Amino acid sequence: MNVLVTGGAGFIGSHVCDSLAAYDCEITILDNFSVGSRKNVQHLLERTPQKAKLLGGDCTNPVHVKRALANAEMIFHFAANPEVRLELSDPRTCFRQNIYATHVILEQAMKNPKTRTIIFASTSTVYGEPEVMPTPEDYAPLKPISLYGASKLASEALISAYAHTYDKKAIILRLANTIGPRSQHGVIHDFTEKLRNNTKQLEILGDGTQTKSYLYIDDCIKAIEIACRTAKKRVEIYNVGSEDQINVKDIAKIVIEETKLKNVKLTFTGGVNGGRGWIGDVKNMLLDITKLKSLGWKPEFNSKQAVEKTVKTLIQNR
Repeated sequence: MNVLVTGGAGFIGSHVCDSLAAYDCEITILDNFSVGSRKNVQHLLERTPQKAKLLGGDCTNPVHVKRALANAEMIFHFAANPEVRLELSDPRTCFRQNIYATHVILEQAMKNPKTRTIIFASTSTVYGEPEVMPTPEDYAPLKPISLYGASKLASEALISAYAHTYDKKAIILRLANTIGPRSQHGVIHDFTEKLRNNTKQLEILGDGTQTKSYLYIDDCIKAIEIACRTAKKRVEIYNVGSEDQINVKDIAKIVIEETKLKNVKLTFTGGVNGGRGWIGDVKNMLLDITKLKSLGWKPEFNSKQAVEKTVKTLIQNR
C-alpha cells in the first residue's frame, strides 16, 4: 500500500513509519521539521530508499500536500503543533497548524480518488475534565479546556464530516500522554533538561499532584496497527492509553533516581486554578480502553514502567 505520513519525522510519526515499513508499505513522509527531525527517519531512507521518501513541506500549503498525496491510498495525519501551554503557542499558530492544516489535507484527499482512509492522531484533551473516569469514547459533552484540545476536537469534526460527505473512511485515535525514544516534548523531557542545567534543584510546574495516564510508544504503535486492521465503521474512534496513572511528583522522583542524582530539591510553582501546571492543563486523566482491548490489544507497560523506560532511553541517548 502507498501511504502518506504527515509529521512522519516527528516522535510518534516516525515510529508509525517504522511500523509501515515492516508491512512493506511505500511511505511518503511530509514534515516541515518544526518539531520533527530527519535523523528520526534517516535509517529508513538509507535502508529502503525505494520504499521511503522524505518531502520537506508544510500541511498548510496545498501544493505541498497535493504533491505528497499523489499516490497515497491512506493518510496518517500526525502533523500538529503539540504545545498545550498557551504561552508557548499562540491561538493563531494553533489554529493554522492544527485545524487549517487538517482542512488542507482533507480538501486534497477529497480530490484524490486513490485516497480512501485517513488515520488521525487526536488527544485525550478533547474530553476536557470529564465527570466519568475512566472516560469512554462515547462520553459527552466534549468540553476541552485548552486551545490545543479544542483544535484537535475541531479537526475530528472536520474529518468526520469529510468522511461522510466524500465517501472516505476515518480512524480517530484519542491518545493519552505517549512517551518513549525520540520524544523531545513533555514533562519527562523537560525534567531531564532542567536537571542537566541544575543538578541540585528541580522545578515542577503546578503542585505536583497532576495525575495522568502515560503510554509507551511500542504499545501505542501496536494499538494503531490493530485499529487500522479492525475498524469497520465509516468513522471509528478509539481511546489509546494505559490502564493506570502516575502523578507529576512521582515522575520527577523517577527521573532523579534514573539520573543517579542525590539531594535534589523539588520546588513547586504552585500552579494555577487548583494546582495545574498552566492554564488549560487537565489535572486528572484516565481513558477507558475497553473498546481496543476487546479487539485483542492491551498495553504491555503501565504508566510507571513507561516513564522508567523513557527516562533510561533519554539518558542513554544524550
